[in-house]
This record gives sequence, structure tokens and C-alpha cells, in this order.
Amino acid sequence: MTETTDLPPDRLAVDASSPFHDPAALARGVGVRFRGRDRTDIEEYCISESWVRVQAGKAMDRHGKPLTLRLAGPVEAYWRS
Repeated sequence: MTETTDLPPDRLAVDASSPFHDPAALARGVGVRFRGRDRTDIEEYCISESWVRVQAGKAMDRHGKPLTLRLAGPVEAYWRS
């Protein structure tokens, strides 16, 4: 018996200039559970390295992109629908 699993990408970024940006996956709807809690403010995540990036308040860099913090911990990604 062969089981096929449809998993979200191992690494995904919201920023369109990132090499890990996948518009098809974002349009489908990826949910992220970090440290056992569903989070909606994730800018980027990596399951294999166990970290997420979240926006650091309203701070922006000189290019107008939000400043982010990298938090380490268990990361789970799932399809919302």
C-alpha cells in the first residue's frame, strides 16, 4: 500500500523577493503552528531547521520592508483547507 502525502513546502516566505516565495502555496493557504499555537503573523518559516520569522512591531528597514525576528522552536505547517 502506497501512501501519498500532500505536505506544504519545507520553507516558505511571504516576501515576493525571497527565493522561497511560492505564490501557488500561499494562494492555497498554508497554516503554521509554532510551539503548539496557530500563528497568523509568520513572515517566513523553515520546518527542517525549526525556526520562524515574525515582524518586529511596526519597525521598517531603509527599503520599507518590515524588520523581522528569528524565533527557534518546533514548527508545523499544514494546508488550511
